[in-house]
Amino acid sequence: MYPNPPKKMLIMNILDILKRYTDEDHRLSQKEIADILEKEYNMKVDRKAIKRNLMHLIDFGYELEYSESIRSQKSGEEDTMYSDWYFIRDFTDAELRLLIDSLLFSKHIPYSQCKQLIEKLEGLSNIYFKSKVKHIRNMPETMPENKQLFYNIDILDEAISKNRQVSFKYNEYDIDKKMRPRKNSKGEVRKYTVNPYQMAATNGRYYLICNLDNYDGVSNYRLDRISDIELLESKIKDKKKVKGAEHGFDLPRHMAENIYMFGGESKRVLFRAKRYIIADILDWFGKDVKFFDPDENEVTASVSVCLDAMFYWALQYGEHIEVLEPEGLRERVGAAAKAISDKYSM
Repeated sequence: MYPNPPKKMLIMNILDILKRYTDEDHRLSQKEIADILEKEYNMKVDRKAIKRNLMHLIDFGYELEYSESIRSQKSGEEDTMYSDWYFIRDFTDAELRLLIDSLLFSKHIPYSQCKQLIEKLEGLSNIYFKSKVKHIRNMPETMPENKQLFYNIDILDEAISKNRQVSFKYNEYDIDKKMRPRKNSKGEVRKYTVNPYQMAATNGRYYLICNLDNYDGVSNYRLDRISDIELLESKIKDKKKVKGAEHGFDLPRHMAENIYMFGGESKRVLFRAKRYIIADILDWFGKDVKFFDPDENEVTASVSVCLDAMFYWALQYGEHIEVLEPEGLRERVGAAAKAISDKYSM
């Protein structure tokens, strides 16, 4: 609060009041604005000055709504009254809540940064909005953090835009919950040089879709496990030289074929599934799934998918599906299922 606030601050203080205290369900009259100015800003202003500054804000391009009414004066003349003022925001409360929910359920944004982002989003609404979201802050403060995440995104965005390679260290967690970079066979910290093509979000995490230099396939790396990233001067490898991207990069197809984002060559897989998990199958593999040979309870599905990813998916849904082809994958799932069964047998 200013002890003796300058008059030129009036228009900014009125705008601040509208942003903090109003929306379509919470409107203020000119008198109520005057009361807040006196109480919180130590400014005593008449209603005419408030109206004049409100109109200036509209002239400056701010979206304000108000209602008009006609009042008859003793002289017989009519006077227009303006009331019910409120500020129209860029985001509705529902849109802000959707953005905040996305942050709350993300698995890749460090807690401290996530908390800061939520506070910034709350600042885009008014005082009434904050009271609606404070009870759903359930992010664990002990979640492992990589504070380089947003820097990684910036560098990768620039690299992809400029068709340039990047290098980085790729980290793993140990039982002490600390990240440590991967090492090569000599025990030296390994430096990855990759050709970045796309960033994607899936399963609550960000991934880099790229080609590891000196290899010919597509690889996926979690952005929250990348550290010490550097933008290189060297140009990226032409996608035509990358196996699986020769005819362009189809992101939806890549995501459907790389559930769990393992990476690797995709193969056609047939499996028999209970009909009640069709929605799950479509969620995981997209609408390119082909269904055939249905009966009352089951259906055969055909998908193109990375075999390593399909192996883990088959174990996850093992009670509800049976892998039919390829034979090697069927045998691998069967052996794993038997090993699991043996562990629990009495």
